[in-house]
Amino acid sequence: MRLKGVFIIMKIKLSSIFVDDQDKALKFYTEVLGFIKKSDVAAGDGRWLTVVSPEGPADIELLLEPISLPAAGSYQRALFEAGIPLTAFAVENIQKEYKGMAKLGVVFTMEPTKSGPATLAIFEDTCGNLIQLYQA
Repeated sequence: MRLKGVFIIMKIKLSSIFVDDQDKALKFYTEVLGFIKKSDVAAGDGRWLTVVSPEGPADIELLLEPISLPAAGSYQRALFEAGIPLTAFAVENIQKEYKGMAKLGVVFTMEPTKSGPATLAIFEDTCGNLIQLYQA
């Protein structure tokens, strides 16, 4: 980003998704999707609970954020009901991931589908979100 002749360097280090149950989310994201738990610290009524990809940099974390605000729950439900994924994860072989996840009981709302230069699939994360997989 360029601002008045100064370059600002930013990196994405943390992204969050709202989940309806942190324990259920941790189990799904680690045992089914293969993420690794990085942080699990008490924080108010919930926990600061993050996971990382075993294939990516360990400093890029996904926060499994408990839904504590009514607006967050409304937002999550509206996206889900509209069929809009909350976020997307890149995969190298979408057909292989789709088949493996389906065998584990993951519910897909869209099977791998070619869309321009990418192939997309959408699944439910058991915590109120739709997640998109994509292979570019």
